[in-house]
Amino acid sequence: MGASVSGVGVVDKAVVILRSLESGPRSLHGLTEATGLPRATTHRLATALEAHLLIERDSSGRFALGTGLVRLGRAAGIRPDRSLVDASNRALGVLRDVTGESAQLYVCSGDARVCLVSLESPHSLRTIVAVGATLPMDRGSAAKVLSSDPVVLRRGWAQSVEEREKGVASVSAPVFVDGRVAAAVSVSGPVERTSRQPGRKYASDVMVAARSVETAIG
Repeated sequence: MGASVSGVGVVDKAVVILRSLESGPRSLHGLTEATGLPRATTHRLATALEAHLLIERDSSGRFALGTGLVRLGRAAGIRPDRSLVDASNRALGVLRDVTGESAQLYVCSGDARVCLVSLESPHSLRTIVAVGATLPMDRGSAAKVLSSDPVVLRRGWAQSVEEREKGVASVSAPVFVDGRVAAAVSVSGPVERTSRQPGRKYASDVMVAARSVETAIG
């Protein structure tokens, strides 16, 4: 870790920990390596952030960004209203159950995309995206949808294979609110199950889920 930014060391270290989780969950060892902080300090601060719901543990016990960040972000005006999240839960649950793969809802936030809803596949080998995770807009099927690519919007869905993460494929469809792309519904999983043409398997189910979200929003 470099020099203090704010002059309050513990705050700077806590922010370093949070930012190191933007790319996805990490074990304590991975978090220590990513931050450059001592193991004991990393564990102490991560546990404290967990108590405030700014960090949570995934099913494997790894640290991930917590739902408290989503609430804070919404309060700051950089998230859509709660109705979008509420409207998505049932549709994503159906999508996960039908496909057997993990399902997510993403929205744009500045020059990145943020995961607002994440439901994990029941398979032991699955993709895990933490709620609140910030991901790039230049890779992945959800990024293509949220970028309002004309080709993607005409077709109604986008796919990606190992663009953001090796061994992972995904399919996404746009959620329209008042005629604009407000979010992206996605399903993702290991290439071994999704194949290298995941759109053939999941495009119709993902589009059905996106329309269900729109109907639920009303």
